[in-house]
Amino acid sequence: MAAVKKKGGRRKVSGARKVRLKELPIYTRQLAAMLSSGMPLVQSITALEEQTENKNFRGVLTGVRTDVEGGAMYSDSLGKYPQVFDELYVNMMRAGETGGMLAETCDRVAVFLEESNRLRSKVKSAMMYPTVVICVAVIISIGLIVFIVPTFASMFAGFGADLPGPTQLLLDISNFIRSYWYIVVATIAAAVYSLRRYVRTEKGGFALDLFRLRFPLLGKLVRKIAITRFASTFAQLLSSGVPIIQAMSIVGVATGNKVIGKAILDARASVEQGNTVSATLKGNKEFPSMLIHMLSAGEQTGKMEEMLSKLAQFYQEEVNTLLEGLTSMLEPLLMVVIGVMIGGIVLAMFMPIFKMTEVAI
Repeated sequence: MAAVKKKGGRRKVSGARKVRLKELPIYTRQLAAMLSSGMPLVQSITALEEQTENKNFRGVLTGVRTDVEGGAMYSDSLGKYPQVFDELYVNMMRAGETGGMLAETCDRVAVFLEESNRLRSKVKSAMMYPTVVICVAVIISIGLIVFIVPTFASMFAGFGADLPGPTQLLLDISNFIRSYWYIVVATIAAAVYSLRRYVRTEKGGFALDLFRLRFPLLGKLVRKIAITRFASTFAQLLSSGVPIIQAMSIVGVATGNKVIGKAILDARASVEQGNTVSATLKGNKEFPSMLIHMLSAGEQTGKMEEMLSKLAQFYQEEVNTLLEGLTSMLEPLLMVVIGVMIGGIVLAMFMPIFKMTEVAI
């Protein structure tokens, strides 16, 4: 339990992100199987606690088991560890516990967590290649400017003529970085720190998510991922018996995008007054018209959960298609970027030599 620290009514958990992404889906899947076989809740938690290798998660399960043995509701005990069990997870468990369908709910949540992890892995894998390529290109460019350009500078010093503009600019940049590297490093560090602080604020986070939605190429992918999360999460909550108003509050956070999340939270107030979800979201440019029409059809037929599940599947396939297309599109684009960055530096270094050759001819 050393990895779990109490703070008021909530408990902080070391390595909570790793627990949430890797341990939680497996735990939920195994708990569903045990409960479905008729094993009591406390006994199931105890068995999973004993076989869990992650000491941080084992500490969490020890606390949960202790609370349940003391008479607390399972969902309430989970709520004490918000870093591991978010609001979505806790509310779905509470709905399943109240309706006597905890095993079915665990199975449904396990599927949801596994699908979310698969989507996250696909996006991460697709973004890994361009990120690595850009980083390598930047490192090579800095290496050329800091170590290679100065060797050409001594050669250019004996030319006795004005250097071409690009070459002179490159030499000035090289001299500045070599002479004031500490200022450059400090400036970059301060900029990164300030930006990280800003995006953690409500205003900064909203601005960053809006930028992501409007960014060329990637904006369409970001929007579809958020819509997929919206439809999938909303369907799971409603299927588990969570009231629609409460479900919208949770979904507004679970989309992972503050712009779309704000639109959902704003729509919740209209739904509270008796309007339908589709009517409140209609006209909002962040939501595709197809989603609005299918939501409306689901509300009219009383099959909103089923319609949301179909929407989630559709947009999941759209995300997969976009990821494949984006990867193939980025490869030639990255080659152009690298060519411009490194080729531009090399060309600037050799321009005086080309100039001398022309004069000699």
